[in-house]
Amino acid sequence: MPQTEPVTGAEYLARSLAANGTSHVFFIDAVLRRTLIELGTLGVKRVLGHSEKAVAYMADGYARIAGRPGICFAQSVGAANLASGLQDAYLGRSPVIAMTGHKQPSMQHRNAYQELPHTPLFAPVTKFSARVDQAADLPRLMRQAWREAMTGTPRPAHLDLNGLQAEVIETGAVQEAPVADRALQLTMPPHRPVASTAEIQRAAECILQATNVVIVAGEGATASAAGREILALGELLAAPIATSLGGRGLIPTRHRLSIGCAGNYAAPPANQIVNQADLVVFIGCDTGDQVTHGWRIPAIDTPRLQIDLDPAEIGRSYPNTTALMGDPKATLAGLLVALGRPRRDTAFADRAAAIVSAWRHDRSAALASNATPIWPDRLCDEITRALPADGILVADTGYSSIWSSSLIELNGEGQTYLRAAGSLGWSFPAALGAKCAAPHRKVICWSGDGALYYHLSELETARRRGIAVVLVVNNNAGFGQGWPNIQRQQGNKSGDVAELVRFGPTNFADLAKVFGLRGVRVQDPEQIGPALREALASDETVVVDVATDIDCRAPEPWLPEGV
Repeated sequence: MPQTEPVTGAEYLARSLAANGTSHVFFIDAVLRRTLIELGTLGVKRVLGHSEKAVAYMADGYARIAGRPGICFAQSVGAANLASGLQDAYLGRSPVIAMTGHKQPSMQHRNAYQELPHTPLFAPVTKFSARVDQAADLPRLMRQAWREAMTGTPRPAHLDLNGLQAEVIETGAVQEAPVADRALQLTMPPHRPVASTAEIQRAAECILQATNVVIVAGEGATASAAGREILALGELLAAPIATSLGGRGLIPTRHRLSIGCAGNYAAPPANQIVNQADLVVFIGCDTGDQVTHGWRIPAIDTPRLQIDLDPAEIGRSYPNTTALMGDPKATLAGLLVALGRPRRDTAFADRAAAIVSAWRHDRSAALASNATPIWPDRLCDEITRALPADGILVADTGYSSIWSSSLIELNGEGQTYLRAAGSLGWSFPAALGAKCAAPHRKVICWSGDGALYYHLSELETARRRGIAVVLVVNNNAGFGQGWPNIQRQQGNKSGDVAELVRFGPTNFADLAKVFGLRGVRVQDPEQIGPALREALASDETVVVDVATDIDCRAPEPWLPEGV
């Protein structure tokens, strides 16, 4: 029957989110209090964090695992902080919907307390940002925000609600019934458009003319769940497969064709092999400086085939590009048919496998090292052994990404790898959000001590809300990635270079106990495995603080001589 009585904006928002599958929202008080109360009556879990940036990261981690928008709220005084927290979601292609309050128009441009025009701050980190002036506009703009966040290249959207605490919107009347809404039920990927038959045939011909084909898969392929199709293409063509960090784990990392992550956060084999290709197939992968090591791997004149849902990405950095615009999974299915069963020389794939095998052999001693302070290589090996078959691994940026993406092995099926797209401190709040999206899966967070200082207070959130993750702290008492570089720059100049990147030492296991959580301090490499297994068996957040050697170097990316 048609709705005869209007509902308030708070009732509409809460009931719509609940009816369409949102299980958690992440927020900082004071905003949308009426909505939050209504959400509680509907069984949606409300996660109060300790900073706007942290709740944005939680929503980001939630979105990447749930495949639907993560929702976060803040009032106007925290809007700038919330906007800064969306940078990683934007760069990482994650659908987050952020809502803020603002004081009413009659109070604008009059030095109102805590108020400034914050809408411009959201422009660089969202696909869509709109003011909601009256409650009647809420249904329409909610649907638009959801569509914008989810379609094309997924990225954040922002709704700026009238009222400091959004009270104008919450108390206003909405005539539309808050029921299941197709627009709010979109999940990743929401649409699977496919390139035309002629374009697919042209791409197949391009591939078959090449001898040394390499595949590089990225975040778009992950969002499309295209791992099986990518592996099938690699096996059909005898083509080595690399990924960006955002594509790590799409295929089994121990598969013979897997060559690791490419670019400037890469282990040496990947760049060396990509550089030898006479055709590089980029699948759902941007061609930014990180995955191409500053647009040098592959060389700028290397022929490329690019499969991407976003036409703006095709040929963005490399001019010699054959385009296939479409969803990676669906388009690859058509491409596999068009390729048929060609005879392929396996010599290039064999050489690539030998390069990877030799590198693995050279690294094996470090993976088994009993040195103290502990080598991060050994920590990676122990996490590989401990991570459950359906486990989620969340890694921070910098060395945390390099160590984890180079040396932790993933099964390419049930396991998921999430990494920061560049924001130091992202991993722990994001891991909490990921766990909220997948409560029955185990989550391991890899954070450096420098990153963890950003959001230590969220240990209290984890305890209070009962969000169980294993927080592994690679604790080397400093910013390990920059330590040798800044020592070299210091040279013989006077002054203590340690003041620039060293801190602590801090025992995070003791800090965990102060927050009411379990903490384990590991200084003996033989104790890493038992500590991880015990922590994973727990139903609460456990901090595993591992004392590592700051002088250990992560794998260095390869570049050809003279480049």
